[in-house]
Amino acid sequence: MPVEPLSQKQIEDRLAELPGWSVDADRLTRSYRLGSHFAATAMVVHVAQVQEELDHHSDLTLGYHSVSLSVNTHSVGGRLTELDFELARRVAELAPSHGAS
Repeated sequence: MPVEPLSQKQIEDRLAELPGWSVDADRLTRSYRLGSHFAATAMVVHVAQVQEELDHHSDLTLGYHSVSLSVNTHSVGGRLTELDFELARRVAELAPSHGAS
C-alpha cells in the first residue's frame, strides 16, 4: 500500500494528539530529557525496536541525559505521512517507562 503525504490540516490534527512533538523544516521532531545516560541509552534501544517493527527509521540523537528524534518519509519527497505519526505515537507511549519528560 503506497504512503501518501498528509495535508497541513491533517498534520495539525495529529500534532494536537502528540504533546511535545512539533514540525520543524518538514520533519516531525521531539526531544526527551531522561534521568540518566543509561535511561537515555535504553530508550534509544526501544525506539530502534519500534522503528524496525514499522520498517520506518528516524534520525536519533543520544545525549548524556537526552534523546532527540527527527523523522519524515523519504519515499514521498521528505514529506510527513501517517507512518511518521505512528512512529511518534509509539515512541510517546514508551517514553514514560524510561522516565522521559
